[in-house]
Amino acid sequence: MANAGTGLLSPAELAPLIDHTLLKPEATVAEVLRYCEEARRFRFCSVCVNPVHVARVAEALRGSGVKTCSVVGFPLGATTPGDKAAETANAVRNGADEIDMVVNIGALREGRLDAVREDIAAVRAACAGKVLKVIIETCLLDDDQKRAACRLAAEAGADFVKTSTGFSTGGATVADVALMRGVVGAALGVKASGGIRTLETAQAMIAAGATRIGASSGVALVTQAPAAAGSY
Repeated sequence: MANAGTGLLSPAELAPLIDHTLLKPEATVAEVLRYCEEARRFRFCSVCVNPVHVARVAEALRGSGVKTCSVVGFPLGATTPGDKAAETANAVRNGADEIDMVVNIGALREGRLDAVREDIAAVRAACAGKVLKVIIETCLLDDDQKRAACRLAAEAGADFVKTSTGFSTGGATVADVALMRGVVGAALGVKASGGIRTLETAQAMIAAGATRIGASSGVALVTQAPAAAGSY
């Protein structure tokens, strides 16, 4: 149960909100399988990996209730809608239950909103029936651009908006999570990702409106152990 009188989630309640994330380019098969085992043990929501690992993760998680999540257009978002759609379709064929795509950030900053909407819609069509999260990379946007990105994600049929890749100049902030929640209301989920390394930080994101937490330090969050160096 949530801690009485505080509204804070217990570690056991937090675990099902965590996407246990391993996106570093040097990740080995052994590390990927360890993340899968940890996700099973702690009952995380998903294991989020690069596309090359999706089939292996889907097999390792079979029957566990833990979902397989793949990133698309990661980490820059600077591929075409067709490229992202093809990458998405391949991930789904390999067993992905959820897709975390990076939007065309340059188009968003330039105000080419139709291009951004088309980008998201192409991925939405390629993963029909699956959960789609749209990474808007908040650290590269001003507040008006963040609001526009959230509206476009909703219009294109996304299920979540997500703060960050964890590979740019900044990660999730409480202010950005609150802003995003204010735009999407109850219609979409909000995923906070990037730099969430302590239970206290995760709790603050949830209090601000996050309904999913992306972190490479999921075990540290639920055991309250120190996060490993280089966690994102």
